[in-house]
Amino acid sequence: MATVTANPTYKLELTSSPHVHSRWSTKQAMWMVVFALVPCIVSAILFFGIYQLTIIAVSVGFAVGTEAAIKYVRKRKITLNDGSALITGLLLALILPPNFNLAFVALGSIVAIALGKEIFGGLGYNIFNPALVGRAFLQASFPVQMTTWEQPNYAVDSVTSATPLASFKFDAVGTELNTMLIGNIGGSLGETSTIAILLGGLFLIAIGIVNYRIPLAMVIGVILFGGVFWLVDPAAYQNPLFHLLGGGFMFGALFMATDWVSSPLQSKGMWIYGFGIALVLILIRLFGGLPEGVMYAILFMNAFVPLINRYTQPTVFGGAK
Repeated sequence: MATVTANPTYKLELTSSPHVHSRWSTKQAMWMVVFALVPCIVSAILFFGIYQLTIIAVSVGFAVGTEAAIKYVRKRKITLNDGSALITGLLLALILPPNFNLAFVALGSIVAIALGKEIFGGLGYNIFNPALVGRAFLQASFPVQMTTWEQPNYAVDSVTSATPLASFKFDAVGTELNTMLIGNIGGSLGETSTIAILLGGLFLIAIGIVNYRIPLAMVIGVILFGGVFWLVDPAAYQNPLFHLLGGGFMFGALFMATDWVSSPLQSKGMWIYGFGIALVLILIRLFGGLPEGVMYAILFMNAFVPLINRYTQPTVFGGAK
């Protein structure tokens, strides 16, 4: 009879989940996102001027300061080096109009961290994307300032200071797609240049920090839902490519909707989440009172993430289907 001798060099480890880990730590992933946002920062400076760095600095400074103050008051460990507060401030700045009032920028950052993140318990517990919470607050509080757009430095006569979405919705004036691709249009600081957004976003997908399913589902969804209306009446509705390049769609798809905490965990859930955002976005753009709806679409679907996670959770090994 053969005998089995235990090898003393090996030991059996019993640990709680998760058992599959990413090669990136939370801190490393956060700083990779910061690096991926550099092209958007450069495009903001190129098209709207060096002053935009002041907006970014104020947003980041108040985001970091607010998190540190709340951690101190709650007698929690201050973990600013994880980069999460920095990213929140940076993302918020890049979805604000050029030359935005600095006092409003500071207020938006405080709300983003305090009400969008720390009120839920801090990093990893927030239900909604904190940067979008800050922007939603500013949109509700200062609607005129949030919809006042600066003309780009290198704008030509055919490009107005209004965003392409607003020009088409309210004035039935279209914008050339190549202009929207480059970013020489009116819009938020980091949302105008599709090329800059793709450079950073595709980099994050390539290194495994961003899951491709959510942005791909959003792209397919916009093509399907927007394409239906365009095919029915091309004169009244813009083609799907216009929806992809216009407004904050690309920035939202690659940097906002893909937030680890406020997006679904399972692959099936990611597809549902992405298609849901696309559907809500198209409905707002075509039939809502506002020309843009990326922020509201993402926040709306953020609220359904716990439900999506519940019903897309895979069956436990050995459990009843």
